[in-house]
Amino acid sequence: MQKSIRLGVLTPSSNTALEPLTSAIAAAVPGCTAHFSRFKVTQIALSEQALGQFDDTNILAAADLLADAKVDVIGWSGTAAGWMGFDKDAVLAQRITERTGIAATTAILALNELMAIGQVQRLAIVSPYTLDVQERIMGNYAAQGVEVVAHTYEALSDNHAFGLLTPELLWQRMQQTLVAKPQAIVTYCTNLRAAQLAQRFEQEYGVPVLDTVSTTVWGMLRAAGADPALVRNWGQLFDWR
Repeated sequence: MQKSIRLGVLTPSSNTALEPLTSAIAAAVPGCTAHFSRFKVTQIALSEQALGQFDDTNILAAADLLADAKVDVIGWSGTAAGWMGFDKDAVLAQRITERTGIAATTAILALNELMAIGQVQRLAIVSPYTLDVQERIMGNYAAQGVEVVAHTYEALSDNHAFGLLTPELLWQRMQQTLVAKPQAIVTYCTNLRAAQLAQRFEQEYGVPVLDTVSTTVWGMLRAAGADPALVRNWGQLFDWR
């Protein structure tokens, strides 16, 4: 009998993209289900108020609710550590596990692990963010020896608006980065409807797509002791190990 796997996912409150995408990816693994807990996030910016949305107190309270469902792993499906510093997510994952006794990971911890596995040093970023947020992300990768050779941004700060960007627009943005010959393209936001584009884009252009909704699922499956390679048709990252 196939062992059930419950993925517990922490979700920004105004996000509309990651839940259906995460559920669809999880459904590719026999016996796997996704379960969600929200906390308040409505704006992405560098202001004190916007950064305060990601206070660990709010996130840990949402993690407590997932623990009630006896999930096998808790994943923060958000990218705030990209501009707030990668160490933030390392600390958060540790605190979630200490508090709940459940293994934890995040979109960005998993993304950065995948980039290390793939030896990605020339990265392209497609995001909905404002330029100042994007520059913080690029600076954090530069400090890790990763060059962002191309990037696009939509100059948006309303998180709900990110989910309204069409997959057709995101495809065009991904295409625009190809001229710089990146080793991988990251669709850097978990409220983008982009994960489902990865396989077709990779088949047409031969460049890996590391969508952050997908990286969260990859990281959760690994932490739960499941093989991410069970996920088919969502991009080659699920075969990386």
